[in-house]
Amino acid sequence: MSLASPRSLFLIAFLGCVAVMGGALYLEHALGLEPCPLCIVQRVFIIAFGLVCLVAALHGPQARGRRVYAGLALLFAAGGAASAGRQVWLQGIPADQLPACLPSLDYMMEALPFQDIVRLMLHGTADCAEVTWTLFGMSIPEWSLLAFAGCILFALFQMLRRA
Repeated sequence: MSLASPRSLFLIAFLGCVAVMGGALYLEHALGLEPCPLCIVQRVFIIAFGLVCLVAALHGPQARGRRVYAGLALLFAAGGAASAGRQVWLQGIPADQLPACLPSLDYMMEALPFQDIVRLMLHGTADCAEVTWTLFGMSIPEWSLLAFAGCILFALFQMLRRA
């Protein structure tokens, strides 16, 4: 039995990212859940991972190029997993030890330098620790961490496969 082509697997991974972003946008716009700063960071990472997979699927590279694309995808997936892991950790610590809430992203974009916004968003706040929705007992960041773990496994598979 032969494995699916790397090109088709990159396309499937891209479509998976589209599905994840569709779910995130559904939760935001249909259910009214406002994304916290770490959720926004995770969205950026899943979009970047998906774009790398789309470019790889369109390009259809040979072994060396496939490994380069998979390496880039792995970096984005690891960054997303780190931010999702941070949010899961924030959800597990007591409320009195959480960092203070942040102002809205719009306000921060107007009032703060870019590097401060990035630092605050990556650090996370009490907003990031609030569990507002669950599915099968898992919160959104836990599902996000699971998705990024799948992305990491996919990228490693693409890097290490021989055909």
